[in-house]
Amino acid sequence: MFIQMYKEKYMRFPGGKTKAATFSYDDGVKADLRLLEIFKKYGVKGTFNLNSDLFDCQSWHNRMNEEETVKAFKSSGQEVALHGARHIFLDKVPLPEAADEIVRNRRYLENIMGRTVRGMAYAYKGYNDEIVKLLKMMGVAYARTTEPSYSFQIPEDWLRLKPTCHHKDPKFAGLLDKFLTGSPAAEFKHREPYLLYIWGHSYEFDDDNNWEIIETACSRLAKDNDVWLATGIEIYNYVKAYENLVYSMDGERVFNPSYMGVFVEIRGKVYEIPAGGEVVFEK
Repeated sequence: MFIQMYKEKYMRFPGGKTKAATFSYDDGVKADLRLLEIFKKYGVKGTFNLNSDLFDCQSWHNRMNEEETVKAFKSSGQEVALHGARHIFLDKVPLPEAADEIVRNRRYLENIMGRTVRGMAYAYKGYNDEIVKLLKMMGVAYARTTEPSYSFQIPEDWLRLKPTCHHKDPKFAGLLDKFLTGSPAAEFKHREPYLLYIWGHSYEFDDDNNWEIIETACSRLAKDNDVWLATGIEIYNYVKAYENLVYSMDGERVFNPSYMGVFVEIRGKVYEIPAGGEVVFEK
């Protein structure tokens, strides 16, 4: 074992898993109901990004009304996140108007869903540095863009989060195969965990008559015991808990100040660092 591998530590997901997968779907349309059933069937988790001023706008991809939206998502076990009140380019309006767009969206969704809403997906590509600063001040934890990373890397800039790709991307099938057949634990170096982050609009499955794409993907992910199926905010919270671990000077002792257990791999062994607990690694 090389000396750097003796000291290196790698995040592992709950249960010591090396991979996580999540989905992010926009707009709150009636096709989401079918997608929710597929997610439930396979135990898949995702995030549904909703506008608060466009309920019952059936001419725009058959959006659900407020009653249908609450019924669909409130007890679904899925994450509800921001998408702007009116689905506008936030960077094309004055900053105070952009702030109002987010405030109204967040306050409304939190009230009707009875939960704190901290995630977001930008409508279109409507963001810039000022919008990112604004979201940070307003307590938004992460904001997903539409720009593909074509990678499985954990986000470094959560307010400019690049998903792996759109489900319609020609590279999606190959990336899914690579995600499922690869293993961070098998890498000789840089054994960082994988994150598969797929986004889209559920109405596209109706438009393209290809629901088998998402059903097949969910079925394959559910069969892989090394994949943590989680929502966007669950993954964000977990990563932040890992980043907040406190190590001793020699790196052989670690304290977890957070409310959730966190898993760490060192020297090929996986340890759970319990909430509020401290662990000494075996040498």
